[in-house]
Amino acid sequence: MTFPRNVALLGATGSIGRSALSVFEAFPERFRVVSMSAGSNLEALLPAIARFRPSVVSVKEKEAADRVRREFPGLRVGYGEKGIVDVATHPEADVVLGAVVGAAGLPPAWEAVKLGKTLALANKEVLVVAGEAVMAAAAASGAAVLPVDSEHCALHQALRAGRPSEVERLVLTASGGPFRTRPLETFDAITIGDALAHPTWKMGPKITIDSATMMNKGLEVIEAKWLFDVPPERLGVVIHPQSIIHSMVEWVDGSVIAQISPNDMRFPILYALTYPERVPTPLPRLDLASLGKLELEPLDERRYPAVPLAYAALRAGGTAPAVLNAANEVAVAAFLDGKIPYRSLVPVVERVLGGHRASPATSLDAVLDADRTARIRAAELVSPGAALAFPGTVAPAPA
Repeated sequence: MTFPRNVALLGATGSIGRSALSVFEAFPERFRVVSMSAGSNLEALLPAIARFRPSVVSVKEKEAADRVRREFPGLRVGYGEKGIVDVATHPEADVVLGAVVGAAGLPPAWEAVKLGKTLALANKEVLVVAGEAVMAAAAASGAAVLPVDSEHCALHQALRAGRPSEVERLVLTASGGPFRTRPLETFDAITIGDALAHPTWKMGPKITIDSATMMNKGLEVIEAKWLFDVPPERLGVVIHPQSIIHSMVEWVDGSVIAQISPNDMRFPILYALTYPERVPTPLPRLDLASLGKLELEPLDERRYPAVPLAYAALRAGGTAPAVLNAANEVAVAAFLDGKIPYRSLVPVVERVLGGHRASPATSLDAVLDADRTARIRAAELVSPGAALAFPGTVAPAPA
């Protein structure tokens, strides 16, 4: 591999984006940021532009783009979907780091993969919504899709220990979020602040809420299917509160290989951006002797009904995962806006998914159409007067 690698950074001001910029700053000889996108947080974006001097920048809205142009005359600045696609397809970009939250990250990732660019993917929704189409496009163009999510990065590393035919099962770990031990009968009293208080990771609000419901783990199961070509029955989830074991591979001979590291997103970002090499870093090391007891617990489906619901969507196939994701994005936004209680988050998704008849998801148009329809239905369910009760029975996840 030759360095420096030219990077297009999608989502520069989010939690993953800020960690990526920290990596770039620590290794200026290895990475050059040629383009970057952000939402509306110009207070964080403007200093990043000044520090890394990309040639193309995109923001969410025209007004913000106008301000960036005033601050940096001569800089090429876009906005909206076209702007972020321009960032991802920058002709000099070797690798696109996708850290945009939600399905909004799909169009730029799709266009980058079609061009054969390496996609370092922190946005799990890209493969949840359009895994079949994206991976087919990557195969056609020769693009590599490398995981940045800590769990999938862990699996990617552990899978290097053997041949695909020797894999018995992939096991994703989950912290359990802030409600792992909270009595179920108190869930009616959960506040937005409670749900945002993640015990081990510092993330953006949407991802943090998904971690509380464990919808994020359900989405990761779907993502793992496409990244590693493993069927649902060979994908498992266990609770690991310390977030030190990031995931594990169980082999046919009974061996289990786990990847462990501090819960710092700079580790998987650096791994994806330098793969297949490993480089010396100043990142913090684990003090193995001080770890003490590492806990592992089975998944409680009553506490986390989002996980079996995601398995049900994966088994249904086609556009069902896109619908699951779209409905969840609407429900999470409604919860953060105070429109629905915590207990209604999963029921909204369950109701939308239950009313959807899955169709083939072989094209981007098909999944985006399903996404739009699901958002309309979910918006109806979170509107005033449409409150839902806590979910009933959903399909169980495999052991």
